[in-house]
Amino acid sequence: MVSDDDILDANILIVDDQVANVQLLESILQQVGYRHVTSTMSPHAVCELHRANSYDLILLDLQMPGMDGFEVMAGLKEIEPTGYVPILVITAQPGHKQRALAAGARDFIAKPFDLIELKIRIHNMLEVRLLYKRLAERNAELASMALHDMLTGLPNRRLLMDRLSLAIVHARRNQRTMAVMFLDLDGFKQINDTMGHDAGDMLLRMVADRLVATVRQEDTVARLGGDEFVIALYEAIDVEQVAKLGSKVISAVSQPYSIQGVDVRMTVSVGVSVYPMHGEDAETLMKRADVALYEAKQAGKNDYRVSAYADL
Repeated sequence: MVSDDDILDANILIVDDQVANVQLLESILQQVGYRHVTSTMSPHAVCELHRANSYDLILLDLQMPGMDGFEVMAGLKEIEPTGYVPILVITAQPGHKQRALAAGARDFIAKPFDLIELKIRIHNMLEVRLLYKRLAERNAELASMALHDMLTGLPNRRLLMDRLSLAIVHARRNQRTMAVMFLDLDGFKQINDTMGHDAGDMLLRMVADRLVATVRQEDTVARLGGDEFVIALYEAIDVEQVAKLGSKVISAVSQPYSIQGVDVRMTVSVGVSVYPMHGEDAETLMKRADVALYEAKQAGKNDYRVSAYADL
C-alpha cells in the first residue's frame, strides 16, 4: 500500500510559461502538504529535469511559446525507461483532451479548474505512479533473487551458466581461451559446528568479497551453494596464467578472518579447466573443473589442480 505520507513526499514538477499559473499551482500543492514541488517556465528544460530527478508527477501546460506541451511529451516518452510518463495536462483548451491523452498524458484537467477536482486527480495519479514504481522495484528484486545467491549477493548457478556460455562464445569467436575455477573451502563444516551458522555465513560473505577483489571486473565469481564457489575467467592467455591466478586465490582465501572477535583461518582447494583444451561447452568445463577439485582435495587440500582431461 502507498501511504498518504508517501504521496506527500512525491517529487512534482510544474511546467507553465505563465508566472501566475505557476504560483497558483505551487500554492495549492503547498497547502495540501506536498513537500517536493519544483517548477520551470522553460519547456526546453523539462526532459533534462526529468532525466535528473525522475518526477512522480509532471503538471504540464499545453500552450507554451517555442515548444508546446505535445513536443514536451514526445521528448519525455523517449527518455522514460519504464515507458510510463506521469503527466497531468492542465490547459485552457479542453478540445485538446483526446490528443493529449493519445500523446501520452495520463490525465487531463481544463482551466479554469475545480480546486477539489484538481487535488483529487493529483492524489490519484500519484498513488498509481507510486504503486507502479513499487511494482517495478519488486519485479527487479525478484529478478535479481532468481539470478543471485541470497547470502553473498554473488551470481548463482543459473546466472553463472549464462555468463560461462557467453565467455565461451567470445573465446571461440576470437580464438582465445577462457577458464573455469571450481573452489571448495577446506574444513568449513567445522566452523559451523564450533562457532555456529551465523559465523559460517559471515565467513562465506568475507570469502566472497576476497574472491571478487582477486579477479578482474570482467570475470564472474559465483556461489553454487554451501561452501562451493566458481570463478569464470572471461579470457585467459594460457594454462600457466590460470595456474598463477589459482595460487593467488588460495593465498587470498587463506589470510586470517576476524569473526566474533576470533581469528579464523580457512584454506581452499581449487580445480581448473580451460577452454578449449578441457571442453568446449559450459557443462563439460564445470564437470572437469570439479574432478580437478576432487584431485586437489585428495592431494592434501589448500592447493589447485588443472584438469588432466584433454579434448584436443
